[in-house]
Amino acid sequence: MDNITHSLLGVMMSRAGFNRLTAHATPLLLLAANIPDIDIVTLTGGPGNYFHYHRGITHSLVMMPVMAALAVMLVWPFFRRSMRLLPAFVVALIGVMSHLLLDWTNHYGIRLLLPWSGEWLKLNTTGVVDGWIWLAFAFALAGPAISRLVSSEIGAHRSSGRGAAIFALLFVLFYDGGRYVLCQRAKLVQEARLFDGASPRRLTVVPSRLNPFQWIGIVDTGPAFYVSAINLLQDFDPSAARVLYKPDQVPNIDAIARTQPFQDLLAFTNFTYWRVEPATERGNKTRVDAMDLRFGTPPDEAFISSAVLTENKQVERAWFHYTADPQR
Repeated sequence: MDNITHSLLGVMMSRAGFNRLTAHATPLLLLAANIPDIDIVTLTGGPGNYFHYHRGITHSLVMMPVMAALAVMLVWPFFRRSMRLLPAFVVALIGVMSHLLLDWTNHYGIRLLLPWSGEWLKLNTTGVVDGWIWLAFAFALAGPAISRLVSSEIGAHRSSGRGAAIFALLFVLFYDGGRYVLCQRAKLVQEARLFDGASPRRLTVVPSRLNPFQWIGIVDTGPAFYVSAINLLQDFDPSAARVLYKPDQVPNIDAIARTQPFQDLLAFTNFTYWRVEPATERGNKTRVDAMDLRFGTPPDEAFISSAVLTENKQVERAWFHYTADPQR
């Protein structure tokens, strides 16, 4: 998930009681809850390089102790006189675990089993950003400040924020559980329908950032993709879906699929929409785009691998980009 959510979760865990296990738990958990995203340094190699490595080895189970130890090493010089290493390491390990668990819940996914398997694992219950989780953490974060304000007026006992933090953590747990149930329901809604007389071969749903009852449904019938808005509080009408017909043929698709940008994208998603059109470059060249429909549909596509083919259909160049190319 986004780093604001990871950071707030670290603060909530500290207030909920982990600050009793080790001194300076808050800065330690803030760092540990974000440190798997150290892979952002790969962005210096460009979007394709970052896409290749993001949520990879730094997000794997085997690297959890290494990430936790790194978090302790970075915090230790500032608090070495009052921080014991073993309790600090245990708390940092839990912080790293919280990062992996949150990333596992959303539809981007995570490669937990590297280096043995590059499979993307995901529960598909939340987006990378979720407004309700933000709101729960924001209220819990504001709790002690409100308590101080009230106590200064009436002389009441000031709250440490522990109760609010525990409530926020329990809210996220039950909220994600509820969203998982709704996710399965949204899939069943599509599974039970025909799309232009065809049954779904594969399907998925994409969560809304705010409304847990609203989802984007994607159905693959073979010849076409059907993209629908699903509201679980209303009847579902498959005839209202947007239809994206697949191209009859993608030229030299085997050679294109062997390039790194396309290898990464095809390993990342099963809902790849291909587009073939004349390239803007001089000469009789062809442009081929493959995009992940879970993150956008034409003309607002996202997570795109592109290739330019020469006149004799050889791959001239291939690259990855996160958003639509304005010069296409």
